[in-house]
Amino acid sequence: MDRRHFIQLSAAGLAAGVIAPAAAMAESTAHHPTADLYYTKDSSGRWSGKEATHVPNIEVNTANGKITVKVVTAHEMKGYEHYIVKHVLLDKDYKFIAEHMFNPVEDKVAVSTFTLDSYSGVFYALSVCNKHDLWLNTAEV
Repeated sequence: MDRRHFIQLSAAGLAAGVIAPAAAMAESTAHHPTADLYYTKDSSGRWSGKEATHVPNIEVNTANGKITVKVVTAHEMKGYEHYIVKHVLLDKDYKFIAEHMFNPVEDKVAVSTFTLDSYSGVFYALSVCNKHDLWLNTAEV
């Protein structure tokens, strides 16, 4: 192989090495643009099979003129080894409403109760696991 063909072949290989992975990444995230940010019951990504113990369950109670939101994550609390770090509530625009941090040594279950003052519409509950990332669920009041 002469030098000219070697340079052409090297340039083609370099271009394929840059373009092909970028095209593959664009295709893989086109359907789930947030797949690397949080997981849901229907989009569990690399944590497939972990949905039942990581997706936060949301209960809404609107009795007595108050909106009470109870968030439960059915996850074991194994000290600092494996636990739910916190629950977070976000409004319809993904802005912070409230959070509850857990103490993995003292808290035996991941349960949070929030009171919302005159909020209406969609909101999001997040559950953060120290090993299996961030999980999201949606509810409406």
